Amino acid sequence: MANGDPKKPKGKMSAYAFYVQTCREEHRKKNPEVPVNFAEFSKKCSERWKTMSGKDKSKFDEIAKADKMRYDQEMKDYGPAKGAKKKKDPNASKRPLSGFFLFCSELGPKIKSTNPTISIRDMAKKLGEMWNNLNDSEKQPYITKAEKDVPDYKSKGKFDGAEGPANAAWKKVEEEDEEGEEEEEEEEEEDE
Repeated sequence: MANGDPKKPKGKMSAYAFYVQTCREEHRKKNPEVPVNFAEFSKKCSERWKTMSGKDKSKFDEIAKADKMRYDQEMKDYGPAKGAKKKKDPNASKRPLSGFFLFCSELGPKIKSTNPTISIRDMAKKLGEMWNNLNDSEKQPYITKAEKDVPDYKSKGKFDGAEGPANAAWKKVEEEDEEGEEEEEEEEEEDE
């Protein structure tokens, strides 16, 4: 598994999957030098599977049941049960809306009321175009409101001071904002 845990047990296979695997092995033994076109091969396997008797399929059903038992046992030994989730802190702050999303939440209903049949996709395109056509001073109220809407999780006493990637990134954004404000103040002083 490229993305998952390398220690996680190999998944269970269905009776049909075992059948296809057997067919591939037989094909390789009979024709070792012929490459397999999987689309055609799987289509032929599917047709053969549909015409097989229940008795012939039962052999693969038994293999699948044994594999399911293996999988279930390995998963018990592996760790937490499937579906077990880490508890989320109910006091954790939610990610604040960006200026663009505040803009969309304000103008979206207006667009929908003037054109009730507009699709979500078309409305999103229209809002994106409108946002891109705004100049910086027109965007600023939304951006400022987005910055003010940031909940202060640290002040609730639940912040443990961990410097994880999210906290480090947020800290960097705050520092850049402070630097930007200082530069603007210096430019204003120079202009006066």
